[in-house]
Amino acid sequence: MPLDPLVKAFLDQAAAIPRPKPWEMPLGAMRMSFAGMMGLVGPKDVPVGKIENFKIPGPKGDIHARAYAPIAVGGDAQPALVYFHGGGFVVGDLDTHDGLCRLFAHQGGFRVIAVEYRLAPEHKWPAPLDDAAAALHWIFENASTLGVDAGRIAVGGDSAGGLLTASLTQAMKEKGGMAIAFQLLLFPATDFAGHFESMEKYGVGYFLDKRTIDWNNDQILPPGADRASPKISPLRSKDFTGLPPAYIMLGGYDPLHDEGLAYAEKLRQAGVKATVADYDGMVHCFVYLQTVLPQAHEAVAAAAKAVRDALAVA
Repeated sequence: MPLDPLVKAFLDQAAAIPRPKPWEMPLGAMRMSFAGMMGLVGPKDVPVGKIENFKIPGPKGDIHARAYAPIAVGGDAQPALVYFHGGGFVVGDLDTHDGLCRLFAHQGGFRVIAVEYRLAPEHKWPAPLDDAAAALHWIFENASTLGVDAGRIAVGGDSAGGLLTASLTQAMKEKGGMAIAFQLLLFPATDFAGHFESMEKYGVGYFLDKRTIDWNNDQILPPGADRASPKISPLRSKDFTGLPPAYIMLGGYDPLHDEGLAYAEKLRQAGVKATVADYDGMVHCFVYLQTVLPQAHEAVAAAAKAVRDALAVA
């Protein structure tokens, strides 16, 4: 399937504007640029019932989090999606993904708890995973205070947040004690060491470039890190049995497409239900482009429904 015409028009317009590459920009400017883009193309005026900012004790200081309650949510404990933002482990925060989290709460009718984590290059791996794990533990332990049903908690994220989600579900299965009900993987990175055809075919000119991915990976991984370790690349885990069911969203022109699809296949081979929503004419994280693409809104609505159905939201 050819690249969607609206996506192509967006990419052509973006390419016509001279701008430095991410690795050429000061860190602060790069983060501001990403935030500016997300504010420009993200959803506007999505109604939710209540938003609350709070802090979670983390391994190296407080972790910032934001809870979204849908309109007309009841007083009883509700199902929830714990969400980790994308951004290559270098950019992104609660504000860049605020609109997307609002959409999930509004479309799905469940609570959403967005969680920040330490970013690179200031903090190397496993800092983001350590923060994500600490936050998830705390949310389970304080579910009743948050108005959340601890038996109906899904975990999700896009891109880098998708890798955190996959890694968390594997780690939680090994440790036991907390049952994640569902995992939502949007355009996930799953393998720092692999070689995939989609990376070679779509690594230049399709919203996310291979050189940006390589640069981001160099920022997050400490020198000498074993990129093939399952602790870093969840696709390389030896055991996928017993993981929670998954909804995996992919873009046909995404460099990360094939490693996301490979992760879905590993889940299926292990007997785990994995639904793949493969949007042939789309690019990496096209769901960001809410003011550009009608398909972006439709894709989020479909993902929210998958979470809603898995959590049996009344």
